[in-house]
Amino acid sequence: MATQFRSEQTADRQRTENRDPYQGHRAFRTLSGTPVHDLYTPADLPPSAGNDRPGQYPYTRGIHETMYRGRLWTMRQFAGFGTARETNQRFHYLLEQGQTGLSVAFDMPTLMGYDSDDAHSLGEVGREGVAIDSLGDMQRLFAGIPLDQVSTSMTINGPAPIIWAMYLVAAERQGVAWDKLRGTLQADILKEYIAQKEWIFPPKPSMRLIVDMMAYATHHVPQWNSISISGYHIREAGSTAVQELAFTLADGFAYVEAGIQAGLDVDAFAPRLSFFFNSHIDFFEEIAKFRAARRIWARHLKDKYGAKDPRSWTMRFHTQTAGCSLTAQQAENNIVRTAFEALAAVLGGTQSLHTNSMDEVLSLPTEKAVKIALRTQQIIAYETGVPNTVDPLAGSYYLEALTNHMEQEAEAYFARIEEIGGVLPGIENGFFQREIAEASYRYQKELENHEQIQVGVNAFVEPESAEDRIQILKIGPEVEQEQIADLKAWRATRQEETASRALAGLREACATASAPLMPRIVDCVRAGATEGEIVQAMKDIFGGWRERPVF
Repeated sequence: MATQFRSEQTADRQRTENRDPYQGHRAFRTLSGTPVHDLYTPADLPPSAGNDRPGQYPYTRGIHETMYRGRLWTMRQFAGFGTARETNQRFHYLLEQGQTGLSVAFDMPTLMGYDSDDAHSLGEVGREGVAIDSLGDMQRLFAGIPLDQVSTSMTINGPAPIIWAMYLVAAERQGVAWDKLRGTLQADILKEYIAQKEWIFPPKPSMRLIVDMMAYATHHVPQWNSISISGYHIREAGSTAVQELAFTLADGFAYVEAGIQAGLDVDAFAPRLSFFFNSHIDFFEEIAKFRAARRIWARHLKDKYGAKDPRSWTMRFHTQTAGCSLTAQQAENNIVRTAFEALAAVLGGTQSLHTNSMDEVLSLPTEKAVKIALRTQQIIAYETGVPNTVDPLAGSYYLEALTNHMEQEAEAYFARIEEIGGVLPGIENGFFQREIAEASYRYQKELENHEQIQVGVNAFVEPESAEDRIQILKIGPEVEQEQIADLKAWRATRQEETASRALAGLREACATASAPLMPRIVDCVRAGATEGEIVQAMKDIFGGWRERPVF
């Protein structure tokens, strides 16, 4: 009897010791702050919830009738580091491992429109992505890769028309017709002013470039998505899921309006607009966000903008797992985070997916880490059974209620944006920047107060040992030297007079409000002008832009 009593005492003590020390701090709400009830029932839903047909308006359950039963999502791994030669080797490796689309990461000088030998580029060449200065670099980047047989996504914004022109001319040099090219430019300059801060020109000439690219793609590169409207960086800057949803779609509507105002038929360009979303760690909130996004886009394009082609109503999007959710502490945990985020993207109906590598919070990813990230997608695709049915979570009382709530919250933001005059005035007066800064501050306070738990950061913390450290990829100074040598050799072999004449033609077009710009940019690339020279020619006319500080 005494033995039994001592055993019960021990069990009680163990239960007390094993009690979650953070349970008392938990707030039952989503990352966006939406309160979560203890139970959801049919009373939380309208009668039609979950009854939409996949592949039919308003596409809540997916844009294709059979979704992944018919075709899996495109598996992309964002890749780019050092020189074009090194990144080309990584591309070949990823294609050999079963990747089905390429996604190019550019270094900071390329993103900001500087050549590698510019003083602004010192110490940054090839560090965060691949350095691309000229058509020669673009040709080396895709050497041995037939451009009519891959889909290529390029994360480039301010200099997007220049990098795209280089890709088009590289395809031309391969003998590939432009109508065979498939891919996506990010090119979403509005979210740069809102969140990522990699702009070059002021907002109005930047919008002129966007519309010009949309028209050029429509007429010359019909399978190309001229803009990937990006919520990813809005979320990485600290926004909530609701803000990511609302601000991204508001940007999309602004591009639609700009195209219509320029005289384009909405059904001529809207089917080639695509989106790029973040998949964060709050599993159900992310799935609801994707479903709500499709429904909102379909309704607005049909009812507000008068699109008649169902392809204009269907939102196609790429997803990347959340870089801001990864931690330097206990970095292997990032594999788990990425797996759940990838699963949410698939359950949300993404058309393509990038899974972050566990070491991306520390450096550009190593080959091993990239392979684990790619295998994560392949395990979801081929082992879990998740793709076997369309929208398997439809009808969940919680998910349907959350989808409806996010739609309502987004519509409330649209009303506020309209009140301040639209997206461009909102950027100029700091509305979006303030909203994101306040959300980011709230989340940081929640971490500090243990209202949000981040394993290894503010809970379950362990001191790091030498054995815990993972190997990281290091880019040495020799990369910069090699790139500058290539750039000098490129300039030495071109016809200077031809390049100068092409740049003068671009300046003249920029100074003429109605002149198309893409043909002149393509001429500059064919003439051997570098990215930095082309950017400077446009800066001579358009000038630069400085953001109003937000406090």
